[in-house]
Amino acid sequence: MRGRAVAAAAVFALGGLAPVGPVPAQQPADGLAPRFQVDPRWPKPLPHHWVIGQAAGVAVDRHDHIWVVHRPRTLTGDERGAVRKPGRAPCCAPPPVLEFDVRGNLLQAWGGPGPGYDWPLNEHGIYVDADDHVWIGGNDQKDHQVLKFARDGKFLLQIGRADVTGGDDDTAHLGRPANVSVDLGTNELFVADGYRNHRVIVFDALTGAYKRHWGANGRPPGEPGVKGFGTPVHCVRLSRDGLLYVCDRANNRIQVFRKDGTFVREFVVAPDTRGNGSVWDVDLSHDAPQAWLYNADGENNHVWTLRRDSGKVLGTFGRHGREPGQFHWVHNLAVDSKGNIYTTEVDTGKRAQKFVFLGTFPVEK
Repeated sequence: MRGRAVAAAAVFALGGLAPVGPVPAQQPADGLAPRFQVDPRWPKPLPHHWVIGQAAGVAVDRHDHIWVVHRPRTLTGDERGAVRKPGRAPCCAPPPVLEFDVRGNLLQAWGGPGPGYDWPLNEHGIYVDADDHVWIGGNDQKDHQVLKFARDGKFLLQIGRADVTGGDDDTAHLGRPANVSVDLGTNELFVADGYRNHRVIVFDALTGAYKRHWGANGRPPGEPGVKGFGTPVHCVRLSRDGLLYVCDRANNRIQVFRKDGTFVREFVVAPDTRGNGSVWDVDLSHDAPQAWLYNADGENNHVWTLRRDSGKVLGTFGRHGREPGQFHWVHNLAVDSKGNIYTTEVDTGKRAQKFVFLGTFPVEK
């Protein structure tokens, strides 16, 4: 009974009651927007009494598996009770990288310090490319590296070095990189760099060789007369038609570029937002033209739906809170091939959620 009540409340909160016949997302039109309903039973309880810390990234791979990176160090003493001496509770932290299926079953868990690479002190962001490589960033004051692994956790490549950084003009080192995206066609890695630097930087995804970088508006970082990226540059996301969407979180804007760094346009979201800003992560809808952008807003604690061609806001879902469908510091999101959205929360949120795609419906006036 309680589960049905939660689901019913979530549908109401996410934009209304009876839908007027779902329209396929492949037929976008003015006045239509996707709608979602939280799945309060996703993910399923973890084995071994595991508890996750701040959930600092989520990605969906080509198999529609959902990858979450969390921060074991952020668990409280009682949450880590099983590893304390003497033990105080039958629970502990899983490894930082978790792979789930669409039903919420945990498939594997791995990650953490190992030989040959610098595991971040504060995990931040996860991306799985079309070859099933898993990329991890970090945003501790000493985290200036991006790591690449095989899907089973085998280490493959490190770009940058822990505790070594050189600013926006340094092409060999990073500055607290937040997240990445890979263009498999060109084998290029795009890095949102980051919490210290103020740029997008591009590397060869196989060798780690530097390619190019740019700041806000496609100009060199720090150029006079240009409103530069704030701190942090929080996400990079590629569309199928070759555009790159960049989260300028503190400035409440999404900037759009071609892959060579040419500036195309920007969308401002909730411009009066203060604090941590409104643009924390973006992903694109699953329909063929990718007609919609979804923007995770961890300050206002909801997800915005925007038209990708114009940036027009069509609606939101979520609100401040701890119940299913609500958020506390929603940090990242990712979309699967069916249009479902997965979110993760940091600070004391410490969870992942799934929002089921219901179809597209007329936007309420």
